[in-house]
Amino acid sequence: MAEDASIIPTHTKAWYYSEHGSPGDVLKLDPNWPLPQQLNDDQVLIKVIAASINPVDYKRMHGEFKDTDPHLPIVPGYDVAGIVVKVGGEVKKFKVGDEVYGDINEQGLSNLKIHGTLSEYTIAEERLLAHKPSNLSFIEAASIPLALETANEGFEHAHFSAGKSILVLGGAGGVGNYVIQLAKQVYKASKIAATASTGKLELLRELGVDLPIDYTKENFEDLPEKYDLVYDVVGQGDRAFKAVKEDGKVVTIVPPGHPPAMFFVLTSKGSILENLRPYFESGKLKPILDAKTPVPFSQVIEAISYLETSRATGKVVVYPIP
Repeated sequence: MAEDASIIPTHTKAWYYSEHGSPGDVLKLDPNWPLPQQLNDDQVLIKVIAASINPVDYKRMHGEFKDTDPHLPIVPGYDVAGIVVKVGGEVKKFKVGDEVYGDINEQGLSNLKIHGTLSEYTIAEERLLAHKPSNLSFIEAASIPLALETANEGFEHAHFSAGKSILVLGGAGGVGNYVIQLAKQVYKASKIAATASTGKLELLRELGVDLPIDYTKENFEDLPEKYDLVYDVVGQGDRAFKAVKEDGKVVTIVPPGHPPAMFFVLTSKGSILENLRPYFESGKLKPILDAKTPVPFSQVIEAISYLETSRATGKVVVYPIP
């Protein structure tokens, strides 16, 4: 339902931190956080319905990116699904009332917004957003952007093409499960192997993995098969080269990377979400949600602390946001 732009509040409920540290120590809820009243011409104001949490949120909170992200206080959150309530003068793709989703930070570790998505309202540039797939709930949509776009960008860096094989290190997490799904459904890999712990091997099979590897029982680098691409989402790039073909490639999303592995940081693009929307609407791509989803807005501290344990399977989403 569209809201009358004339009654947009001046303040919003939002989680914030004004010093770096662990969520339980620094994260606070403010019922009257000031909401910017001016939109740039390319921006939209979104009533947040659901927001998902990513590892980058707690890493940022701990101050790991202070060199490129020096500003405090911060309302955390990258991923959003919600309803457009106001548009800037040059916005063409969206109108008031549209259901949208996206990752609102264009550069993953720098020029980050100080007003994120763990808030009743947030602001994002038009180019970072896409129309929500019609068959997905706001909870499902909020779980997608950063993880899916990250997974996809790695394939682009590797120039991956149909008929090649891939090994995914960390296949059951938020990014890893999309690497598997994209490899199978979009990039048409010839063979998919992936690592996970014992309890998550069945999920790998359900996603289409040909060779699930239980990392608690065997080392992937000791197995005889080698791969065209090793996609590292857990920080094992130093070992990845033992599993790659001579002319193969390694990509990693975990800094600092081990050359010649290709380390990259996501550039958020709404166009990627638009391009992949038919795969969600046809059911070929599916959001994977952790069993704790949805987490109430009042329990954001617990949700981020849980994500820090690395026990989540799929995405943790906060909903409803008041």
